[in-house]
Formats: sequence, structure tokens, C-alpha cells
Amino acid sequence: MSTAPDSATAAAAPAYRGRFAPSPTGPLHFGSLLAAFGSWLLARHAGGEWWIRVEDLDPPREIAGAADRQLATLAAFGLVSDGPVVRQSERGGHYQAALDDLLARGQAFFCHCSRSELAATGGIHHRCVASERRAHPAVRLRVAPGTVIGFEDGLQGRFVQDVHAEAGDVVLRRADGYWAYQLAVVVDDAAQGFTDIVRGADLLDSTPRQIHLQHALGLPTPRYLHLPLIVDAEGHKLSKSMAALPVDADDPLPPLRAAWAALGQSADRLPDAGGVPALLRAAAAGFAPERLPRLARMTFAAAHNTPAADAV
Repeated sequence: MSTAPDSATAAAAPAYRGRFAPSPTGPLHFGSLLAAFGSWLLARHAGGEWWIRVEDLDPPREIAGAADRQLATLAAFGLVSDGPVVRQSERGGHYQAALDDLLARGQAFFCHCSRSELAATGGIHHRCVASERRAHPAVRLRVAPGTVIGFEDGLQGRFVQDVHAEAGDVVLRRADGYWAYQLAVVVDDAAQGFTDIVRGADLLDSTPRQIHLQHALGLPTPRYLHLPLIVDAEGHKLSKSMAALPVDADDPLPPLRAAWAALGQSADRLPDAGGVPALLRAAAAGFAPERLPRLARMTFAAAHNTPAADAV
């Protein structure tokens, strides 16, 4: 597959280009803000660019107008994309081209298995067990036995996964016709020239399968850094929790200060007064990546006070 940039790339990638990629399934909560602010700080510290991409791949889960509200909220926090905002719902042709390439080379295949038929293997596909052919089958990436992928995460350290055993043959296009996250994110990260992917640690175990897919498509592998996932007191991800109240775009300074603290940074590096632009200038100048908490999870309450939270 060609790695030439397409319309999703405004210019040749610099030494550092990062991104924040929310899904429009609801308003931005504190966990989203932490990922956005953390990725923005790392990009600014590296003297690089920070882009926003809307990952609107799953219409049944999306809320009408949520993407525009998310972008408006980010703007209120001073977090504005350095490049064009790409919406994945408009990029189906690029995903189809990648899928056709994999199918033509035998690295992807049509799968007629249902979820219930794969329940005995925990949903992991190693061989087709379908009782009948579907009119609209899924398409999967072929993952051979012994496919072990390891990488050095910028915060979590060395991470190794037996992709065949732990993930199996990866879905690229779902049986309902929607594009799978794994394919879209790999195609778009390459097309947009991202050198660094900073996101929540809930996506840590997705990274080896994305690297495997990058290899299959002949695409470059960016650097990865997974920030602590913010969870509620019961350990639930905020997007699935009652604690997932929207951050207040009308009063952005307190949430920004809380996110700064949750990222392990010193409160005295931020000004006591002033607006969002002044806080962001001070944050960019005073950010210390070595202070980021090396945790996979952090409780919502602790995130507002100290990074010394639940390590996983």
C-alpha cells in the first residue's frame, strides 16, 4: 500500500506531530480533558504540532451534534488544532483501498462467524466456526500463530503481546458494514503524518495489533505514550460512569489546573491569575514530562488532587 499523504495531510510532517481523537458519543469529561491536555503539552514540549481528529465511525453510539460541541469545548480550553480537523466518517474510500490491498494479498479474509459462535473462545477468532454464510460478512486481518509484537511505551515502559493468542484475527470491517477502529486509526495516523500517539492507557493493549496492521500495510510505526486512564471509585472508565460529568467550558481554569495536577505537574508553575492563554503559555513553558505518573489507572477523585493513585 502506498504511504503517500492524501488530503488528510496538510503538509509534510514535522519532527513531532501528535493528535487528540475523541469519539462523538457524548460531552467531554475530565478523562477526555486529561488526554487532550496531556497530548497538547507533550507536543508543545517537543516544539511540534497538535491536531484534532473526530473518530465518528460508530453511528449507533454517536450523539447528534456531539462532535461540534466537543470541538467548541476544546476551543474554550484553548486547545485548537494546528491542522485541519479530519472526520473519519468522510474517509471510507481510504479504508476501502487499504482493505482491498490486504484482501488481494491474502492478508485479510471474509468471516461469517457470529459473536455467539465465537463465545467459546472468548470472542477471539483463530478459525472460522460459522454454521452458515452471512449475506454481509465481516472482514478480518489474518494473524498467524507466533505473532508477538512488543514496543517501548513512552510512559508505561516495555509492552509485549502475543497478538494471535490474545487478540486473534482482527476485525477490519464489521458485519454491520461499519469500519473497525483498528483499520481506520492505522490508515489515518499514517495519512496525517503523526509521529507520536498520546492517548489513554485503555488503548495500550490495542497498540500491538495496530503495529501488526501497520506492518501488513507497509506503513510507519509512530512513537506511543499512554497516559493514565481516569476511572471512578468503582474502577469504571469515566465514559461509562456516572462520574462522567462534562467539564465546564464556561469556567475552564479549574479543570485545566486539576488536569495539570493529575499529570504530576507542579502547581507553582502556573500563574495565580489570568485567563486561559496565560495558563497555557505557562504550562507549555513549565511542563516536565519526567513528572508524568507512570500509572495505568488513576481514580477520578485522586486525579483532582495528586497523581499518587491506583497503579495497575
